[in-house]
Amino acid sequence: MEPTMDAWAITRPGPIETGPLERVVRPVPRPRGHEVEIEVLACAVCRTDLHLAEGDLAPRRPGTVPGHEVVGRVVSQGPDAELYAPGDRVGVAWLASTCGVCAYCRRGDENLCPYSTYTGRHRDGGFARRLTADERYVHPLPETLPVTTTAPLLCAGVIGYRALQRAEPPERGVLGLYGFGASAHLTAQVALAQGATVHVMTRSREARELALEPGCHSATGAYDPPPEPLSSAILYAPVGDLVPTALRALDRGGTLAVAGIHLTDIPSLDYRRDLFQERSLRSVTANTRKDARAFLDFAAEHPLTVAVTPYPFDVADHALADLAADRVRGAAVLLP
Repeated sequence: MEPTMDAWAITRPGPIETGPLERVVRPVPRPRGHEVEIEVLACAVCRTDLHLAEGDLAPRRPGTVPGHEVVGRVVSQGPDAELYAPGDRVGVAWLASTCGVCAYCRRGDENLCPYSTYTGRHRDGGFARRLTADERYVHPLPETLPVTTTAPLLCAGVIGYRALQRAEPPERGVLGLYGFGASAHLTAQVALAQGATVHVMTRSREARELALEPGCHSATGAYDPPPEPLSSAILYAPVGDLVPTALRALDRGGTLAVAGIHLTDIPSLDYRRDLFQERSLRSVTANTRKDARAFLDFAAEHPLTVAVTPYPFDVADHALADLAADRVRGAAVLLP
């Protein structure tokens, strides 16, 4: 009889209160080609998982298992796999594959590959006991890193790191962060380590309190003006109304990077108020493997404080609902 496992699948995308995430039983996946089979030790819950569940970002096939911040252990290998051996600890992130031959891949921008696939959207992710992944897109993790606090690094940390690059803060500049969830919490620590002044604007009182713990210089309401002009800013909250607010907070020549994969409609911009004086508005699209490895190397050299709220695997639906309601401190992490 074929072995089975428990998993959580998006069966009916819709508002979180309608129960789009459902407990299911699936066959244990077997690796093919360059794939490895991975036992899930921890999987962080990302806002992208919420967007998939609620249908803001459509899953690519029915019944997809979400989850793309996975710390796991290799169990078995496909016939062409040779980079990892059973027992190795690895991380599985959002980027699952690229074509490797298009113009974007060849120039080093594999995050823009039109044929890219993503963990938890195109292929089943870490809201399960096991998953398979192409070993060429898997990241080695040392045994010394705690599984619970390492899982959020694989998306919240990596995408925050890329968003910081896209915002192009000058040396010892003034950075504004709009929204303060798991990704912003890690980005703030990276920016502070690099000598930036960091101001946080977010709606949640608890998030504002959390922002002050690593040393952010101020934490106010989402629409409040920062105490000084920002040389750069990152928008994490998926709220288009905040785009003109953040642009107006920029100093001359400043850049706003929008870090989310989903954003509500942006209202009309006033060119003179919002963009003139060479202010820039940029998007952030996924990340490259190079980004992930650079950030993981940074995290190894500069230990980061990772705020997490652990959840048993059996209540993954509750974790997603808590994320939707801003009841999660830091990152929610499922622990099978």
